[in-house]
Amino acid sequence: MTKEKTKVYIYTRVSTAMQIDGYSLDEQKTRMKGFCAYNEYEIAG
Repeated sequence: MTKEKTKVYIYTRVSTAMQIDGYSLDEQKTRMKGFCAYNEYEIAG
């Protein structure tokens, strides 16, 4: 029997102008994709 992967959504955001320069949305997305791959989550959408 094949185990169905958990489906997840990725949500990125910044709350201040300083965060835009220091921690980009692209970096957040890259880290989240790595986390999902490691935990065998399927990114929906």
